Amino acid sequence: MTTKKELRLQKKGLRKQLTETDIDELSLVIANKVLSLPIWEKTYFHVFLPIVEHKEVNTEFILHLLAGKDKEIVISKSDFETREMTHFLLTDNTKIKKNEYNIPEPVDGLEVPSSKIDVVFVPLLAFDTSGNRVGYGKGFYDKFLSECKPETIKVGLSFFEAETEITDVFEGDIKLDYCVTPEKVYKF
Repeated sequence: MTTKKELRLQKKGLRKQLTETDIDELSLVIANKVLSLPIWEKTYFHVFLPIVEHKEVNTEFILHLLAGKDKEIVISKSDFETREMTHFLLTDNTKIKKNEYNIPEPVDGLEVPSSKIDVVFVPLLAFDTSGNRVGYGKGFYDKFLSECKPETIKVGLSFFEAETEITDVFEGDIKLDYCVTPEKVYKF
């Protein structure tokens, strides 16, 4: 049993030990496991663009899979005052710029409402065997996921395996449907 704060510290420390090569190799394994998920009949896929400085899963491989399967790819821009995300269709013309927190974001584009998104790939630091997740603690994804339709599939991506239990889960926390790691695919 572990708290979110303890897990944030622990996983950030473990991520710091990963090399660029480790991240790319593990991210490719994760992308290949994503192919086994029952999500491919869906149309609108939301993908986070990784914060390289935080050593997040490199979603470039998943972006290539989605593009190859002719899916509509959605990426977001975060508003740190309102804690809201605005979603945009990723096209060949989309300009990406890092914000003040080093998050790569679209400058502008064709806006997509949360209600249209079928699958969301969720960044996280840790998760447990019940599908609870630990992010950076700002609540952006809980707010965003609560705006999605109930049947939207939520897929966590993690370099590390599941914790037994996260003890301080809140009522407003949104659980994952799946989490993909280099070792396995968890279904909740």
